Amino acid sequence: MEPAERSRVPRIDPYGFERPEDFDAAAYEEFVSGYLVTLARRAAKWSRLLRGGGVPRGRAVKRYVRKGVPLEHRARVWMALSGAQAQMDQNPGYYHRLLQGERNPRLEDAIRTDLNRTFPDNVKFRKTTEPCLQKTLYNVLLAYGHHNQAVGYCQGMNFIAGYLILITNNEEESFWLLDALVGRILPDYYTPAMLGLKTDQEVLGELVRAKLPAVGALMEQLGVLWTLVVSRWFICLFVDVLPVETVLRIWDCLFNEGSKIIFRVALTLIKQHQEFILEATSIPDICDKFKQITKGSFVMECHTFMQVSVCGCSRGTRGSVPSGAQDGHQC
Repeated sequence: MEPAERSRVPRIDPYGFERPEDFDAAAYEEFVSGYLVTLARRAAKWSRLLRGGGVPRGRAVKRYVRKGVPLEHRARVWMALSGAQAQMDQNPGYYHRLLQGERNPRLEDAIRTDLNRTFPDNVKFRKTTEPCLQKTLYNVLLAYGHHNQAVGYCQGMNFIAGYLILITNNEEESFWLLDALVGRILPDYYTPAMLGLKTDQEVLGELVRAKLPAVGALMEQLGVLWTLVVSRWFICLFVDVLPVETVLRIWDCLFNEGSKIIFRVALTLIKQHQEFILEATSIPDICDKFKQITKGSFVMECHTFMQVSVCGCSRGTRGSVPSGAQDGHQC
């Protein structure tokens, strides 16, 4: 990559993540030049929609959410659509009482163990940064462990809570959004038995066998368990799997429509790369291919990716939004 190409794109992204050494700055610039126009158009529409103060519900809002919630409105919209705002309003002071409650050394140690492993590539979570978001992350996870003792703390929750903190910039809102995800939208994903997580991975396998039988047959032929290749997709909700902006677009829909979005995204990734996956001849080979399909321009171009995932639009040419997938498309 030419230094001039790299210099046009900041080394740190807007969320605090360092761009990797193999970051394709040229492809990113090509994508973002068009995406910024889309973001500006969506932001104007969202501002008009939210002018009354509350976040309305209905088919129109569903379309708006699928086309992306602007960053400046994201925390407010997530809080409203998920029910987290209502829970917080009904329980004033509850979050702070959880932090002041009886200590649980085992829970505290489990959380502390994962703090330094959480986003080492994000400058906002480094101890040398002031303020360091590790303390905020610790508080949110500790409060949730006290709140939901059936779950306590489970690896993967640190990444989810970390993203919530980056978007809300608010401990208490992050706590209630985490509760919406772990307690209601994805029940039994993070309990010790992880029954919900295991069930949904099996459901994905059944969907693949029905919709992409060649891939399903290959998985069976090679004896590959779905948990081996997609467990991180589910347990981390695509955090550290897909690009940040793409993950946030997925979460826009997840907070509004629930766990079906995870299946749609997973099926889109597999379908888009079906021929590539079918080249696998061994378990290590297929595991590697499932890692590779989460990289590249298809997943970076989040607007097109989400149109394909949630609306079933066919993919257009590289770097373009498919016909019908602009703002006027009725998802």
